[in-house]
Amino acid sequence: MRCVGVDAVVERAGVNKMSLYRQFSSKDELVMAYLEQKDEQFFGYVEKSFAKHPGEPAKQLQQYFDDLAVRASIDDYRGCPFVNVSVEFSDTAHPARQFVFRNKQRLIARLLELSTAAGADDPQGLADGLGLLIEGVYAASQTYGPGCGPILAAPKVAAQLIAAACAGTRAR
Repeated sequence: MRCVGVDAVVERAGVNKMSLYRQFSSKDELVMAYLEQKDEQFFGYVEKSFAKHPGEPAKQLQQYFDDLAVRASIDDYRGCPFVNVSVEFSDTAHPARQFVFRNKQRLIARLLELSTAAGADDPQGLADGLGLLIEGVYAASQTYGPGCGPILAAPKVAAQLIAAACAGTRAR
């Protein structure tokens, strides 16, 4: 993002520079607007997955991985926009990096909520493990390629994590 010039942005957007500058006073402001849009889109995906199994938190968690594997297998999938932005902005105090931190914290909080509702023995551990697996899918999509073996294995690994963490729940 930092290496993309304004000329490339206006060409891709199909607007002129004046229109762009009327909407966004700086490139950083444009990045923040992009992140807000992607955050809304991302949590739309998350909640759409969870909504497929209302009242069944373990299945909701699993469904997200099933859907993520499909999404990360699309040929032009570019991984997580938040990870991509964090690579571009090395300063952790930069507003874009702070936005990424908040996005990831919100995701972990949502995973924790469902892990707790699923009766996990260690809900935070399950949420953190699933968060790590999600990040692995994003990385694998860029390093191994969309639809690679590691991405296709993620739903099975998630199922194993969920089952192990919630094993005591079934016995009750």
